Amino acid sequence: MSKPKVLISDALSPAAVQIFKDRGIDVDFQPNLGKDKDKLAEIIGNYDGLAIRSATKATAKIIEKATRLKVIGRAGIGVDNVEIPAATAKGIIVMNTPFGNSITTAEHAITLMLALAREIPQADASTQAGKWEKNRFMGVEITAKTLGVIGCGNIGAIVADRALGLRMKVIAFDPFLSPERAKDIGVEKVELDELLKRADFITLHTPLTEKTRNIIDAAAIAKMKKGVRIINCARGGLVDEQALVDALNSKHVAGAAFDVFVEEPATKNVLFGHPNVICTPHLGASTTEAQENVALQVAEQMSDYLLTGAISNAVNFPSITAEEAPKLKPFIELAEKLGSFAGQLTETGIAKVQITYEGQVAEMKIKAITSAVLSGLLRPMLGEINVVSAPVVAKERGMVVDEIVRAAHSDYESLITVTVATERQERSVSGTVYHDGKPRLVDIKGIRIDAEFGKSMIYVTNEDKPGFIGAFASLLGDAKLNIATFHLGRTKQGADAIALVEVDGAVPADVLSKVQALPQVKQAKALVF
Repeated sequence: MSKPKVLISDALSPAAVQIFKDRGIDVDFQPNLGKDKDKLAEIIGNYDGLAIRSATKATAKIIEKATRLKVIGRAGIGVDNVEIPAATAKGIIVMNTPFGNSITTAEHAITLMLALAREIPQADASTQAGKWEKNRFMGVEITAKTLGVIGCGNIGAIVADRALGLRMKVIAFDPFLSPERAKDIGVEKVELDELLKRADFITLHTPLTEKTRNIIDAAAIAKMKKGVRIINCARGGLVDEQALVDALNSKHVAGAAFDVFVEEPATKNVLFGHPNVICTPHLGASTTEAQENVALQVAEQMSDYLLTGAISNAVNFPSITAEEAPKLKPFIELAEKLGSFAGQLTETGIAKVQITYEGQVAEMKIKAITSAVLSGLLRPMLGEINVVSAPVVAKERGMVVDEIVRAAHSDYESLITVTVATERQERSVSGTVYHDGKPRLVDIKGIRIDAEFGKSMIYVTNEDKPGFIGAFASLLGDAKLNIATFHLGRTKQGADAIALVEVDGAVPADVLSKVQALPQVKQAKALVF
């Protein structure tokens, strides 16, 4: 049997090359090949694995030529340079290394906070210009100050740990951080408004999603104490940059330190040139150790998969065998959509997730299905979550995940029920797969319904009173939103009811506000699948 063959088309550490060799894998190290798409496409058919960083673009055209490729390994977290749908269609596993640069990014945030507190870059420039402006640079101590951490996952928890070592008080806002986990890492869990009100320094460590975009805007800044300092080493777009400049000019915000920007490469930005702003060119992961870590990790992961079939940090497929895949695929799709449905309706911290498998699905490899549930559940808030990393992320946040397997107790051959318990309420949603292979919603909060998942949907809970359906439909018609499907359910006449409507196109915020304002409506949400 011939050895697996791996191509490294970007600049990876020589130690990664050695790992492949030590594991008995033939490796072809061509660190500049990634810049030559035509040459890469010409030779890619000779390899079982492709190890890359950001320079190589694994496009659909290249993947089409990859006749024997089994795995693409990205040394780093971002996989936007890989056309994942094309890779998935060919059965190619795409792996990343999501945790290799956590310490480096956390240390950069702490470094920027200290530099901001003591105006280090400005003082350096002044001194090296031949000035001696000792009285101009009056900084602040960080000891006993309150650090507000927005997003307390892997990186945020490391930042909190370092800040506690610097004798700061740390408060954290993260809907997925359990009280138990917060206690374990020594932080006080608070709501966002309280964090904004109390923090002397605020650091962001959350992905950019529709829920977190401009999480720091003019309204949020207005709630902050005068003299606050803001650090962003996470993602551009979490902070409204113009609103921040306005607050810096009014001196409501004392300073800001940014490593990430809305547009990158950032050759110009409204923050540039402000005397109280420190900027770095997305250096969060730029240390020798971080680059070494991700290179070693991707080499180990790819070797494991090529030699044993073990899958780590795959972004496009769970850990299942080729024989199991056809049966599991529709249930994995159902599970992810059920999780996404629950996740898009969840506003507070998740304490527990219970997944009940009934009937034929209970006899399948449910770990892969559970991972899909968690992936869908966490993605609306956390962004870059996949079926492999989701259980790790859930564990980091102290979420309890229970799986219950039992014989069929329902009218369906297979039934999956996802129950999410938060600090305030419990919500369940059930689904099945019909013989056509399509996933269906069959129960929401105890109310029977039969609905396919549409790309764009409006979910409404309301009082079952005459006139609601007409008013709801008229409102959508006035907004030129075409209704594709309309599903209704209720507990009993005059009691709680739900409407689940698929519409053509995205739901504008003003339309959703009008739906929420209807007198019978208790809750209205725009859902995207």
